[in-house]
Amino acid sequence: MRAGVRALRRKCPYMRHIHDRTGNPPLRDYRPGFAGLARIVVGQQVSLASALAIWGRLQAAVQPLTPETFLLADDATLRAVGLSSGKVRTLRGIGTAIANNGFDLEGLTTAPEEVVHEQLTSLSGIGPWTADIYALFCLGRADAFASGDLALQTVARLVMELDNRPSRDELLAIAERWRPWRGVAAHLLWAYYKVADRSLLLQKAT
Repeated sequence: MRAGVRALRRKCPYMRHIHDRTGNPPLRDYRPGFAGLARIVVGQQVSLASALAIWGRLQAAVQPLTPETFLLADDATLRAVGLSSGKVRTLRGIGTAIANNGFDLEGLTTAPEEVVHEQLTSLSGIGPWTADIYALFCLGRADAFASGDLALQTVARLVMELDNRPSRDELLAIAERWRPWRGVAAHLLWAYYKVADRSLLLQKAT
């Protein structure tokens, strides 16, 4: 992270401005495997506080959190911890793929990034955002970048003073300047999202 921050400060004035405000961003480091992927699914389309609360309840209700134990949990238990029916289906699908159908999630640890993305998005309920976040948070890929993330798009628009919030493809093109440290750039942008003026962020989110 520190090496990436130093490189980004040298090459990009926007990253330098963000780092001046935030300092070194916290590293989001999840364990690879089913539990790490489940944690990312839990966090889809909910606030960070809600995601943390649901994740804590899920860990308490399903121990240990493996594909096999998750598949044994009934829907009532899973809904009680705060999982939507869609997330229950997604996680059951992932658990079944690993436990019964030979999906090698652990094998993705050393796979090229395009293979990680292709394999994960082949699972029902797993889209590009989830695959990108898994590569970044669980596999620690320094150049992984979730260009479809709303917070990243909003902060990029704010910091770069763009007229409109960039689309997924537009932000991906912008992020080319941050290679091979796009993952570190994402952490800096998320850190800035936490400290930026809320009123400005709300304006830039539209």
